[in-house]
Order: sequence, then structure tokens, then C-alpha cells
Amino acid sequence: MPRLVRTSSALAMLAALTLFAVAPGPPARAAAETHPLVVFMTDFGTLDDAVAICKGVIKTLAPESEIIDLTHSVTPFSISEGARMLVRTSQYYPSGTVFLTVIDPGVGTSRKAIVVKTRRGQYFVLPDNGLITQVADRDGVEGIRELVNPHWLLTGSSSSTFHGRDVFSPVAAHIARGEDWTQVGPAVPTFVRFDAPRATADAGGIKGLVVALDGPYGNLVTNVEGEDFRKLGYRYGDTVPVAIGTAHLSLPFAATFGAVARGKPLLYIDSRGLVSIAINQGNFAREHGIAPPVSLTIPAK
Repeated sequence: MPRLVRTSSALAMLAALTLFAVAPGPPARAAAETHPLVVFMTDFGTLDDAVAICKGVIKTLAPESEIIDLTHSVTPFSISEGARMLVRTSQYYPSGTVFLTVIDPGVGTSRKAIVVKTRRGQYFVLPDNGLITQVADRDGVEGIRELVNPHWLLTGSSSSTFHGRDVFSPVAAHIARGEDWTQVGPAVPTFVRFDAPRATADAGGIKGLVVALDGPYGNLVTNVEGEDFRKLGYRYGDTVPVAIGTAHLSLPFAATFGAVARGKPLLYIDSRGLVSIAINQGNFAREHGIAPPVSLTIPAK
């Protein structure tokens, strides 16, 4: 009889262990939430320690966060370039992502430091200098707060020239670890706008700007939307007359670089949906001595 009891007990224990082994774990979403995303962009460059210091602040306060470098090579002080990269990139990230952006020519002045929550559920921690304009126009704004709560800022530091370390990074970390973002400071009714120049179109053609260069390749990025360009009547294979500053060129309209011979120029619609100009396996900007911003004119076909 005692042997039977022991056997029954062993079977009961085995059953319990089996149930425990197959019990469902936490859902995948819960696991993902322990690794909040902080997308980091600056004009600091990477020649010194500024970026690494900011990352250290974030990881100290939010060790589970994942920091993704958007870029640290924004042209120094270029709010327009930073705003352009922010709006083009943020659409590919999920709700809850924290975008930490420090392009701050007004650091230490009366300009506000803010966090903006968009209606897509993303957070943007940045100076109030217009960087958020294009994102806000596209996604809408749920709320804006000024970064003034001393408990959310880096203690023991009070530099007037390194708010990336002392203000923006710790606030991004507090939000990333799930704290109530409204506790960072009082609500702000609006933000400073930076309205980038827009291309203009009429029956005669389009007037716009070369606004940036595409990475190391020297491709010209313009502010002309591909849809507006197509309305001018051009099709793949057509030759497009283009004025860039004082230079007048004739460029083939192509779908991709390999549609023209190596070393030859082309006009194409880039992955952002903008008119761009390049040399297949070459550097258009260097060859033609072009540095943005510079005017661009394309006549109707």
C-alpha cells in the first residue's frame, strides 16, 4: 500500500511538471516591450566622445533600451537637413519609439527643450527650433511638454553647451523605460516652425532646389516630388532639360542607375519619392562642383 501511494504521488508530480513545462510563456509583445527603441540623431559627428557620452547616460537610466543611430553626420547646425531626415525615417518605426534629436545651434539660450508626442504614438525629444515641423504636419500632435523637471535631468551637471547629455538624453531614457512622459514638465501650446522651401509648379514647369547630397555618392536630392515631375509629361527614356544654378544640362529620365552606361548622368525618382540626379557609379556633385542649396528648374515637356 505505501508503494502505491508513492507511485501515485510520483505520477501527480510528473503531471504537474509536465503542465508547468508546456504552460505558455509571456506573449512576444511583452518581451519586445523590455527593449524600447531610442533612435538617435545629431550633428555631433563621431570624432570625439559626445555621442558615446549621451549613449552612456541613456543606458545608465534605461539599460534595457536599444539605441539605433539614425546619423550623427547632419551638416552642423542644419535644422532643415535634420527635419528632412527625421520625417523620412520616423515613418518606418513603430509606435512608442523615442526619437532623440540634437541639432541645436541655440543651445544654452532661451529656446525651449521639448518632447512632442505624435498621434502615431511616437515621442520626439529635441530642441524647439523647428526640427519637429514636418513630422508634426504629417502625423499630428497629441501633446507637447517642456523639459524642466529636475528629477528627469542629469543630476550633478549644469553645462550650458551640452544639453544633449544633461537634458535630452536623460529625458529620452525616462520615456524609454516607460515613465509618464507628462511628468517631464508643463504643457506647451505650440512649437517653433521651420517651413522648408517648397517646389512650385505651373504650366511652364517646376522650380525647386537641390536640398542635399545623398550620402557619399554625390547624388543630388531635390525638393521636387516625383508625382509633380511626372505631371510635366516625361517618360522613361526621355531627355530632360535641367537648369541647376547657372548650369544647363540634358539628362535621361531613368528608373535606376544601371539604365545608363557607367559614368553617365541620369535623372531618377529616388526611394523617398523625390527627383534626384546622379552619375552611374560616379559622383555628380563633385564632377559638377555643386553644393546645396542651389536652384533647380525643369520645364514642361
